[in-house]
Parts: sequence; structure tokens; C-alpha cells
Amino acid sequence: MSLDRIAVVGAGIVGLAVARRLLQTRPGALVAVFDKEPEVGVHQTGHNSGVVHAGLYYEPGSLKADLCRAGRIKMREFCQEHGVPYRELGKVVVATHQAELPALHRIFDRAVANQVPRAKMISLAELGELEPNVRGISAVHSPESAVTDFRAVARCLAQDVTVAGGKILLGTEVRQLAVVAGGVRVDTATDVAYFDTVVACAGLGTDHLSGRSRLDAAMRVVPFRGAYFALAPRARDRVRGLVYPVPDPRYPFLGVHLTRRFDDEVLVGPTAVLATARDGYRLRDVDGRDVRDLLRFPGFWRMAQAHWRIGARELWMAASASAFLRQARRYLPELTKGDLSPYPGGIRAQALRRDGALVDDFVIDSAHGLTIVRNAPSPAATSSLAIAEYVVDRLAW
Repeated sequence: MSLDRIAVVGAGIVGLAVARRLLQTRPGALVAVFDKEPEVGVHQTGHNSGVVHAGLYYEPGSLKADLCRAGRIKMREFCQEHGVPYRELGKVVVATHQAELPALHRIFDRAVANQVPRAKMISLAELGELEPNVRGISAVHSPESAVTDFRAVARCLAQDVTVAGGKILLGTEVRQLAVVAGGVRVDTATDVAYFDTVVACAGLGTDHLSGRSRLDAAMRVVPFRGAYFALAPRARDRVRGLVYPVPDPRYPFLGVHLTRRFDDEVLVGPTAVLATARDGYRLRDVDGRDVRDLLRFPGFWRMAQAHWRIGARELWMAASASAFLRQARRYLPELTKGDLSPYPGGIRAQALRRDGALVDDFVIDSAHGLTIVRNAPSPAATSSLAIAEYVVDRLAW
């Protein structure tokens, strides 16, 4: 019997986790991972705050809820096994005024439904014990929320893949995937190859790989740029762990928050601004093709019409340190502009539906030997090892 030939497109944390799982379950399979970049984990994996989420926010029974819960445990075990930093600093989601309390209680109800370990509502006094410099009237505490170095996790996953016999083809851009008789054709910038099975975990490159299928017409993956600042060393001791606002339930973004990283740097952010380039890490980056694709999609105009006010606010925050500071000072009032220093931003790949709604859950589509991870924003890094099991266990062999 011939060996399985399997390709994974994307050497971010999800793609590498899928390749590792494939080699665990199909020993001897010929597994190749393609990525256009010269290193693994360059984009979403390497441009985030490193939070390992415990599952506070997600709709009970959704893929996000189930895979985040399982993925956190797997991520902790993986980091311990591979010597990657993993720190359970704990998270507080803080209400700063009475109007936020109903939403805060809904978050706690979800935490209970999602079996978030040791999550509880805490009083102002308890908040003061955990985060003495943070202002609020009540909070939800998740003591097992953690931080890690997801870029280091990606490097360890890549090593596991190569030790198990897989190939990681960096600097090899995949331009198109096509289902053909007996398999899937992979067109790269320099070659054409054929595989029995292909799993695409390409983030913002997803839409350009698969042509225009029915699902492509129903949703598009669009880039949202997240701007960050870092606290100056003199201000870092004001934050002990992870401090989050009560999020706006209309959006799958969590708002400007404070994150003590695995290396003790403290980040403030991110914003969520629709970017004008898939790899647009700077506010001024523009890619004409990406802009044209976005403007031609009806969902963009419907989203813009419904949410232009908050979009304008996020854009202003991204462009103005003073506006950014005002958001952070809601719960850390002693911050000054001099406490903030610029920090590299990130890009979130977020699916947008034709009706203008942002897709909240993970979306994974599979047919005829081609599986596409179409929507895997946060908590995808937390959930990556569980996403890999979910994808591989559902492949038709």
C-alpha cells in the first residue's frame, strides 16, 4: 500500500500542531509543511501577547469553548515537556462602573458553563489583594489563565515534526490549492505537487488559496491590526498578572488590556482596526489587491454601515497615544503618557460574513481531501493542540 502524502499549508502554531498530530496518528506518512516565510510562527503566532486563555468568554458548546478548555491543558503539558516558559499569572476581568455588571455576570456564567477551573466573582477588596493598583468595582478572577512564548512553542512543534520524519518547506509560497482526481494539487511559486490530503492553516492567506468556493462567497477572512504599547520598566510593577476590561458583546475582540508576559514585560493593548494589507503591521501599510478584495465584498459595506463609530474610535486610538492611554487608565488610573513606549503590533485574521457580522466561532471546512481552517482567531494559539486533534480525527482516509 502506498504511503499517505499529506500537505499542511502554514507553519504557524496551528499548522505545525496539525502536522505533528498527523505524524503521531499516521506514522510513516509523507507530511510536508509549506510556508512562504523563512521562519516558523512569523505572523499571528509571533505577534500576540502570549496569553493562554482558560475559556471565560466563549459560547458554551461552541468549538472555541470546547477546544480552548482542552487546548489549555495540552498547552501546559507541552510547555512543561519541552521546557517552554509557562506562567499561571491569573486574569481579572474588571468592571469599572455599574452598567458593566450585567455583562460581567454573563462572563462568569459562561465561565461556570465552560468549567473554567477555580473561576469566581470577586469583590473590590479581593481585587485589591490581587491587583493593588487596579481600579474597579467587581471582577471575575481566573487563576489558571497563563502566559507563554507561542513562538517558542512553534519552534518546538517544528522540531517534533522534523524528528518524526516530516518536512518543513520554508520560503515556499503556496499560491493555489485545487481538488483534482485522486487528490489535491498544490501550486507553489516554483513547482506543482500532488497530495492525497491537504490541510490549509494559512490565516489571512486562506481566501487566496482555494479559489472562490461557496464558503468563500459566504465569508471572507479580513485583517484587523492590533496596536500595542509596552509599560516602561518603572511602571511594570503596577500590574501583577492579566487585567482585562469587560468586553463589548457585539465584537469578538476583548478590548485594551494589560498583560504581564512570560518575560515580565507588560503590554497594553491591542486595538482592533481594519487593516489595509494582510501583512500590514504598520498603520500606513496598504496593499492594493487586499483593499480591492475587501471593497468588493458586500459584508464589508454592511459592517462599515453598522459599526463605523466604533471603527473610527479604534482608528483614533491606534493613531493617538493619548486616546490609547485614556482606555488603559479606566482601570489603571496612575498611568501617564511617559509610562508607555511603542511596541510591535499584530494582525488578526478574522472571518467576516456576507451579512456584515464578524464570525465568532472557529470555522473548519473539509471536503474531497481538502480541509481549510477558515476562522481561527484567538484563542487559536491556546487551542492549537486541541484544534489539531479535532482536524486530524475528522479527516477522511
